[in-house]
Amino acid sequence: MTTLTPPATKFFPDDSIEKQVYNIVESLSQYLPIANDRNRLSFSLYKYVKGEGDSPEILVKTTKVKIVGISSNELAKKISAEIANIKKSE
Repeated sequence: MTTLTPPATKFFPDDSIEKQVYNIVESLSQYLPIANDRNRLSFSLYKYVKGEGDSPEILVKTTKVKIVGISSNELAKKISAEIANIKKSE
């Protein structure tokens, strides 16, 4: 019995909104130790940037991410500041 090769992974371009949002959350990995939590928060933030989701203050609490070494309010402020930079560049 053989297995097929996995499909090729297609990465986002560096200047795409998706990549920028995921990089913001990845840069906060010291506060968000679980990779799946970072992915879940990144997806929710991407929807927010596109105008479909809640603000970072709400998302930090509702996505139920594990936060270490910082309060949820401070984390939300850091994320909001970075998201503002993305929205300016649109």
